[in-house]
Amino acid sequence: MNHKLCSRCSPWPVVALFAVSTVVLSSFAGSFLYQGNCSSSTEVEFEESVRAPLTGPEYPPIFAYWITGTRGEHLRILRLLKAVYHPRNQYLLQLDAGSTTYERVRLAYLVRSERVFRAFGNVHVMGRAYPIDRTGPSSVSAMLHAAAVLLKIGAAWDWFIKLSTSDYPLVTQDDLLHVFSSLPRDLNFIEHAMNPENKMNQNIQNVIVDPSLYENKRSQLFYSSELRTAPDAFEIFTGSPWMILSRSLMEHCVFSWDNLPRKLLLYFTNVIHPMESYFQTVVLNSLRFRNTTINNNLWYTLGERPSAAEPISLNQSHYAAMINSGSAFGTWFRENDALLQKIDEDVLERPSSGVVPGKWCAGFADDQKTEDSNDRCSSWSDIDTVERGPSGEKLENFVSELISENI
Repeated sequence: MNHKLCSRCSPWPVVALFAVSTVVLSSFAGSFLYQGNCSSSTEVEFEESVRAPLTGPEYPPIFAYWITGTRGEHLRILRLLKAVYHPRNQYLLQLDAGSTTYERVRLAYLVRSERVFRAFGNVHVMGRAYPIDRTGPSSVSAMLHAAAVLLKIGAAWDWFIKLSTSDYPLVTQDDLLHVFSSLPRDLNFIEHAMNPENKMNQNIQNVIVDPSLYENKRSQLFYSSELRTAPDAFEIFTGSPWMILSRSLMEHCVFSWDNLPRKLLLYFTNVIHPMESYFQTVVLNSLRFRNTTINNNLWYTLGERPSAAEPISLNQSHYAAMINSGSAFGTWFRENDALLQKIDEDVLERPSSGVVPGKWCAGFADDQKTEDSNDRCSSWSDIDTVERGPSGEKLENFVSELISENI
């Protein structure tokens, strides 16, 4: 397996946001989800019929999704949630400080209004907003904070997946769970490479300050006129900001049992685009994690710099290549683009207002037939059984090739 991986992550972005996390976590049930009026007897019976997913190597894994957005994107978050939903998984939804209080309350209300989300209780909405700049270190801080929250929830999840509203799945959750069922649960899907000298000069030696770390609203990054020399205590690695990381790595990032993640977090606090290098550098400098990497993130993207100010968006001309790539996700979709509808219909088979179906869906509940005649998930059977579809076969073949190349 590929040996280019570094140490672990650190909890210090979590410490930087400690005041926020303690407020949210101390009153978890009340702060995360809008507590709607649950008075109907049907709803009570529905919720009481639910059980927690079975865990262990003989059962499918559990993914912890962190889905983020900003002003005007609460409906995009809800659509993305439904496209990646499965009762086994855990979901944390977060609108940053660019959103309004109304949007955050509305998102929580819409989640609470969905019968299936209430029943399984696995969708959580962040109750407090703070600024996140995807080009600055506040993005790393926010990701570590999200991991801490998902660990606090306590579910025995296996992998952490970060999604934004520009992302969308290219396989069903049954497909993804089926493929990952046969994998070692310490694997990390993260693109990485040695930092080229020219990029070292541009991104590493330049010193920046991200006001989003200490202000209530997002502000422009500050650039210092001073340059710093390249570090010699560790090697810098770079890659894609999209990744699928193991629970063990995220625990190490949050709890930081050795000093390297802390040092790296402090170092990358003044680096532009740290999401392209922090986790890569942590993993590849770590003796424990460097042999757990697959040098691919299972994302389909266009362009060499997905973090650029004007990324290249996917459109219908990319559909065939994208679906045949074997990737699990694609990125830089435009809002309400026809390509998303095509994926919903042809790949996910997801109804317009429903969640992506899977083996766990049992058909139509008698009292729900009038809500959405196409919703096969208004009742369910076994949430611990998954079934691979055609897209899952492509993903499985792709992952098998990657593992053979990295071992």
